[in-house]
Parts: sequence; C-alpha cells; structure tokens
Amino acid sequence: MKKKVEILAPAKNLFQGMAAINAGADAVYIGAPQFGARTNATNSVEDIAELVEYAHLFKAQVFVVINTILYDKELEACKKLIHELYNIKVDALIVQDMAIMEMDLPPIVIHASTQANNRDPKHVKFLADAGMKRVVLARELNLDQIKEIHEATDVELEFFVSGALCVSFSGNCYMSIAGGERSANRGSCAQNCRLPYSLTDGTGKTLISNSHLLSIKDLDLSDQLPNLIEAGVTSFKIEGRLKDLVYVKNNVSFLRKKLDAFLENNDEFQKASSGRTFYNFEAEMDKSFNRGYSDYFVNKRTKKIGSWESPKSQGQVIGKVVELTKKGYIIENADKLNNGDGLYFINENNEADGVQINTVANGLVIPNNYKSIKVGTMIYRNADAEFTKLVEREDSAIRKIGVTLSFTEAANGFELIAIDEDGHKSTSTLEIAKEVAKNEQSTLPNIEKNLKKTGNTPFIVDDIKIEFSENWFLPISKINDIRRTVLENLVETRVKEYHVEVFQITKTDHPYPVKELDFTYNVANKLSREFYKRHGVTEIEKAFELQWDPGKARVMVTKYCVKYELGKCPRFQRETMGEKVIEPLTLKNGPNEYKLKFNCKPCEMEIWEKDAELEFEEEEF
Repeated sequence: MKKKVEILAPAKNLFQGMAAINAGADAVYIGAPQFGARTNATNSVEDIAELVEYAHLFKAQVFVVINTILYDKELEACKKLIHELYNIKVDALIVQDMAIMEMDLPPIVIHASTQANNRDPKHVKFLADAGMKRVVLARELNLDQIKEIHEATDVELEFFVSGALCVSFSGNCYMSIAGGERSANRGSCAQNCRLPYSLTDGTGKTLISNSHLLSIKDLDLSDQLPNLIEAGVTSFKIEGRLKDLVYVKNNVSFLRKKLDAFLENNDEFQKASSGRTFYNFEAEMDKSFNRGYSDYFVNKRTKKIGSWESPKSQGQVIGKVVELTKKGYIIENADKLNNGDGLYFINENNEADGVQINTVANGLVIPNNYKSIKVGTMIYRNADAEFTKLVEREDSAIRKIGVTLSFTEAANGFELIAIDEDGHKSTSTLEIAKEVAKNEQSTLPNIEKNLKKTGNTPFIVDDIKIEFSENWFLPISKINDIRRTVLENLVETRVKEYHVEVFQITKTDHPYPVKELDFTYNVANKLSREFYKRHGVTEIEKAFELQWDPGKARVMVTKYCVKYELGKCPRFQRETMGEKVIEPLTLKNGPNEYKLKFNCKPCEMEIWEKDAELEFEEEEF
C-alpha cells in the first residue's frame, strides 16, 4: 500500500480554508475560538464544522490548533472545547501543553505542535509512545537530524516548507512577555524579533546601527520535497494563519504542482486527498509575501539568512534602475510591471523603502509619489496588482473529483449510475415512458453532452457509458434532472462515508528522557505537572510566564547567529573572520537591551536581558 504525503495549508478563517482546499491542499489547520497561538486567527466551532464538511468531501483533513500553554483556570474550558471539536468530526488537534494528554478526552487524534520543541529523537519517540499520532518537527532541523528521528520512531512527521520563520526555537521565545505582558506561548507574540536594533561590542562601540538584526528571511523548501520524503517527512506545512488569501492560494498551488510532479512516477507514495485542481493562474513563490527566501538549516549552515534591511515583504526581483527622469524611472524588465504594483528597494540610507506605480508607459515607470532612487538600485515588486486580482477570483483554482457515468435502460425508464474516483457510488432512476426518436440521427451525442455538464458541482466526468437498445428520445430537462440528482446524492454519500480516524489516549508511565525540567518546558498548570511526574520527572520549574525575574532572564535560544551574519564565526569563518569581536555583544532598541551569548559547540545563540550575569568561555574546535 502506498504511503500518503500531504500539503498542509493554513486557514485564517472558513473562506480561506475552503480556498486552500480548492487550490489543492490535502489538509488545513485552523484556530478555534480559544487556545490558539494566533489570537487574531480564531474561528467559531460552527465555521470549523462547515470547513470540516467541505474538506471531507475531497477526503482532505482539518486539524484544529490548540497550542497555547494553559493555566489551571482554563483546563475545564479547554476540555469542553475539545469535546465540541470531536463532535463536529475534526481530524486531529495540534497541541503544545501536555495537560491535554491528562484530560478525559474523546477518541480524537492528537498531534504535537512545533511549540513543543520537537528536535530530539528521544523526545519525539516519547511523545509517540505517549499517544501522539504525529509530531510537527522543529524548523531548525537538517535532513540528517530528521532521518535520525524517523529511524527512532514510526510516528508521522510534519515539517514546515514555506512561510515566515520564527528566529527562536518554537515555544522557547520569551522576548515578548519580558518586554511587556504579551506571551508568545499564549498567542500574543509582539514580534520583538522584527524590530530594529543597534549592535554594540564589549567596549561600547557601535558595530551596526538601526538594523533588523533578529529578522530572518522566509522559508522555501519547495525544491527539497523529495529529500524530505526520503528523510521521513509525510506532511509539508505552509506557515501563515495570519496571511491573506492570495498568499495561501499561491503557495498551496505552487507546492501542489511540485509534489504532484514527484508523485507522478512514484510507486511508493501517493496524494493524501481526492480530486484535481484546475488553475487559471501560474503560481510563483516570489509573488507571495516574503523577506527573501532561505532553506534555513535543512542543508546545514551554509548561507547567511538575515533580513536586516526590513521585516517587510521584499517580493519578486525585477531589475536595476537604469535612469531617472523628472517623472519616473527607467527600470530593467519594466515590461513585467503593471499599474498599481508596489515596488521595494533599499534607499541611500540603507533603509527599506518603496513606491506604488501609477502608470507604466513606453518603459517609463511613473510612481504615485516620486522618490529619488539611485541609478543601479535593485528594484523588487512586493505587490503585483494584476496577479492579486487574478488569484482573488473564485475561479482561479477549481477542484474537481473524477467520476464515471453509466446510463442504461430500466424497467420503467432509465437509470444513471455515478462512481467516483474513490469508488463511492450513487444511483438515480428516471421514470418516463420510452419514446423512439422521430429523427433517425443518433440521440447519444446530445445525451452524452448534457450528462457531462457538471457545472458548479465538485465533479468532473472522466468517462460516460450509454447502453440503449433503441435510439431513445429524452428531453434535455429530464437528462439534467437525473444528472443533478445522482451527483447531489454522490456528494452526500462521500461526506457520509468519510472515515474519521479515532484514537483513545490512554495514560502511560514510560520514562521521560530527562528528570529535571526548566522553564523552557512551559509547565503552567497542575495537569501538565502530573503528566511529567507520572513519567519519572522529579523537578519541574514553573513556566516563564509564572515566574519571570525582570531584567535577568534568558529570553531566547536560537540557531540563528549574529556572529555568523557578521562573518565573525570562529567555527565556520575562522580563516576569513579577521579580528574577533569583543564580547559581550549587546542589542539595543530604545530602553530594551539584550546581551548575546554564543554556544559554538551546539551552534546556538542565547539572548539574555541586560542585567543577567553571563560567563564567556573560549571555544575550541
């Protein structure tokens, strides 16, 4: 039996979830009314139920995100919500807090969110043995590490392949809560990583001024799908529950075509859902919101990944400015541009800047508000007006399920049988007196033509068989009626016969890989504590949100490295780094200051608040 692989798309709301499915997603993940890591992307249970029914028509799945840490007073409400989600037949929950594993739950499938910091084989195997059916892997992993995890357990593995990157290990960023009262682990990240900072060294010298030093490029692993499948990944996740409709449809469509090309001649893997999508646009990743693209660490640390100029979308490369006029600009490849497009560039102050195009005429680009741009400046398009208008159309991506029709005579009229690509069957009869056509010309072509008109139904007719003993005449209205009835019944049959996987969590007591948990394990309630204690943990520190010591905390650990971005990494850039930087390096944004500590052996950077006492050791390699 072939193994299923899927494209997993974000759904900000019901409308975008349906659009993602139409564009070819095999599954979507969506936020519930509470307890999701994006507080601005919540949805009612009623809307989720409607999305579930639509998705299941195409054998696509719906996963609901409940991935915040929970406080004691929220446990009962969370349990009640999970029962509601089970009743509307969602396919799985994506969770961070282990308290959920302690609750009296219905038999619903549980996935471990990337917020649970899933980057170690022992940790992932533990979660699988505890009853998790899938684990969303940490984005920092490389192919070798993914393979190592896959070899340790047969749990399903999900991995992000496009979208924004969190600079911190997921679930372990505390900059937001330390800078105010907004907890990223509670769904309210303030995105401190996208702010501008100045960098000073240990002597107080400013090395970099007013740059977005923690902002990194976006992820694009579309060319790595075969390698990821080989490593053990079966679900390819698109980041972006706060992104717009065009982003979702474009990214899903692009990845759908990439994955289908791989599956076309592969005997081991298959698509995870039904139907095929017909596109009225050409998907291009660089037309989605992006800060420039990176493969992050999937092929290990090879390139710089910072997006220091701006956290805003860079977009698609167009060309350099060739000449300035009083009204506008002569730009390379200006024929690609359209009225209303947004242009992005780095100005002479090394700051991200932009203009919107008013008109393009005879190679001259005229903006709404003229800005002087230095000749030779590279121009990007971060808003494609024509592309946006095209993709926003409802018919830009239409999904259809293949069906064969068999039209034959019956005792009191005619019978139409529809069998879809998954083997679901629907039958409808037309009771009507048989009448031979007065015209000797065959009626079959006209009957076939009208049976093929599936219109706004989710079906497309791949084959028709008509078996008549006579040249029977049938009114077009009657043909339309029987076709409409048989396809409506087939929709009901597909939804009714959809199989929702169930799995009852049972409490286990196998040992957790470590005995002591610090605050990064985000234990914030009594049930989570009970879970870890039953699995042999002896010491459990409270979650950061419950015991923050202002000014002295470690607020982030990341694989991203400011030294590497500066070309001063003693591990990988020793021969070209020149003089060492004098530590500690400090990031400053207004009153906020953070010290940087570099742990070169595991290749990680720590970010601490300004009053923390740090020790620095010379690393040897």
